[in-house]
Amino acid sequence: MAKPLLRILLLEDNDTDAALVRDLLEADGLRCEFVRVQTRAEFTSALEDRRLDLILADYSLPSFDGVSALKLTLDARPDLPFLFVSGTLGEEVAIEALKIGATDYVLKTKLSRLVPSVQRALRESEERAERRKAEQALRRSEAYLAEAQRLSQTGSFGWDVASSEIYWSEETFRIFECDPATTPTVQTVLERTHPEDRENVRQTVERAAIDKTDFAHDYRLMLPSGAVRHVRVLARRTPAEGAERCVFVGAITDITDRKRAEDEHVKLRQLEADLARINRISMMGELAASLAHEIKQPITGAVINVGVLQRWLQSEPPRIEDARRKVSDLATSLKRATDIVDRNHSLYRQGSPQRELVDLNDVVRHMVTLLRDTANRNSISIVTELDPQLAKTTADRVQLQQVLMNLMLNGIEAMKGASGALTITSKRSEDGHLMVSVSDSGIGLPADGADRVFQAFFTTKPDGTGIGLPLSRRIIEQHDGRLWATANTPRGAVFHFTVPVAPAGAS
Repeated sequence: MAKPLLRILLLEDNDTDAALVRDLLEADGLRCEFVRVQTRAEFTSALEDRRLDLILADYSLPSFDGVSALKLTLDARPDLPFLFVSGTLGEEVAIEALKIGATDYVLKTKLSRLVPSVQRALRESEERAERRKAEQALRRSEAYLAEAQRLSQTGSFGWDVASSEIYWSEETFRIFECDPATTPTVQTVLERTHPEDRENVRQTVERAAIDKTDFAHDYRLMLPSGAVRHVRVLARRTPAEGAERCVFVGAITDITDRKRAEDEHVKLRQLEADLARINRISMMGELAASLAHEIKQPITGAVINVGVLQRWLQSEPPRIEDARRKVSDLATSLKRATDIVDRNHSLYRQGSPQRELVDLNDVVRHMVTLLRDTANRNSISIVTELDPQLAKTTADRVQLQQVLMNLMLNGIEAMKGASGALTITSKRSEDGHLMVSVSDSGIGLPADGADRVFQAFFTTKPDGTGIGLPLSRRIIEQHDGRLWATANTPRGAVFHFTVPVAPAGAS
């Protein structure tokens, strides 16, 4: 394999000496390309060539000198090897040149040293270049690590239990709001810990020091600025020399934003649950007349049966057998009234969703029975077209009742004063899900987009809250389904929702 070509800048005014230097280097097998100069201008111009590998310079020239050339090189190309090759360079001057920054010097009376000196200079230059690259890579890596720690809000630390020495990264100092010039200690950690968490942290640290085992814990910091910061610490013992030596390395992450987001998420879920319950209660106000009508019938029958029963028991002789049959009728009437109350009581309940196997057709029939009187009072008929082979889904029955009630009441409201028909259908959708559609012939959807009706607090009703449809969509999405609206033909709107089929074996 051919040796690399060396590009050498030669500052030399003597032709014979220049040829001798060239012959010595090439005789040793070095492939060289020389750029020979003799004046300051020529040297300065040649120095701009970034391909140069080496400079060989005479000490004294008629119009220029080697020391001046060395100073120019140190300013412009400090990493470029610079060797003096001179017959007039004294020992003291040579040593001074080395102090200034020359790589080496070779006397023309001892040119046998030239090749070894050049090879050593090139080797040292290459080693310096490699070290420089490694240092640059290290600095770059450290910068990337520092930036990554800053972005992830995760600092690193080391803890030598025996010596009590602690190392913190820059991000760890920032998390603890400590001056990087200070020396961190376990006491520093405890002082920055929230008073309510301090004893727990102390016990964790002491247990880790005694048991020499990995540890992890979450706690709060109380910082000088008054801020409370939540942090998560993970530490692992590293293999160290000596069985008794214990060194931990770990990471500390600022999870304040995550903790706050989790708390807000819990509050939001509670708010949604409260809004859903309020929505159900507000809908029950609209159902009061229907409930009164439903309950009135069995109670009226019970009152009549009680009167008849009293007369039969007071007659002479008492009509015991007839009374026994009438008691049975009375019990039936009271049970019917109780069933009506129980059937609708669940709409008021507050609690977490309860998933079970649900027949969507049963949900539809239940809500039709519940809302029939409300529809009749507004001269609206309710029509159902239900697929008798419809599969079941796994869902919260009360939440699906709430969704369907919202959609049906909205349809009835849209047709108030104009009569019409409210049609509820159930079937399999094209993607295999179960689909329920509620169609009306009312005022239709907003002109600026059907999806606008699902925006929170948007309503077309004078006394509407604007939370029914957004909550309904949220409920259906939590059931892995979709809720959307389309225009009806020739007028009105159709609201559709889909839910998945219950998996095989679900109960």
